[in-house]
Amino acid sequence: MAPTDRPTSPSPADLAAVASQLGRPPRSIAAVAHRCPCGLPDVVETRPRLSDGTPFPTLYYLTCPKATSLIGTLEASGLMRRMTERLEEDEELAAGHRAAHEHYLARRRELSDVPEIVDVSAGGMPTRVKCLHVLVAHALAAGPGVNPLGDEALGRLDEWWADGFCVDPAEGTE
Repeated sequence: MAPTDRPTSPSPADLAAVASQLGRPPRSIAAVAHRCPCGLPDVVETRPRLSDGTPFPTLYYLTCPKATSLIGTLEASGLMRRMTERLEEDEELAAGHRAAHEHYLARRRELSDVPEIVDVSAGGMPTRVKCLHVLVAHALAAGPGVNPLGDEALGRLDEWWADGFCVDPAEGTE
């Protein structure tokens, strides 16, 4: 899967698909950061400050329910704990995880400077693994080699898109 060259503005159909994926209206979507091979958004960029003024550090948000379910299974397996332990033992991996944190912050700053979250990324970066959903979303949006633990978790997923759309792509459109 290749990342989107640059995030694209969401169309009304994209917003409807994301709302269907999430089961609620999406909040403060800045862009579609990655599309599933089926063509639907699977990662969106959320503005660093929500429309109600709340600072929101989670820039990359995984929306596909098939992918999120599989990642939930990985999280339940204890993978995050093992990854955090590896960060303590493997300096090269830890350096890659810190670099992913810096990449994440740099992209968020391109959208907006929010002083309350200036050094806060997401997913436990830069020192631990707290949420694989965020790391995978970042890996999909940024492309291979940017978020090593996101790439690793992504590599453990089956081809979630292979058996069809996660939601009806026509749902919510006129």
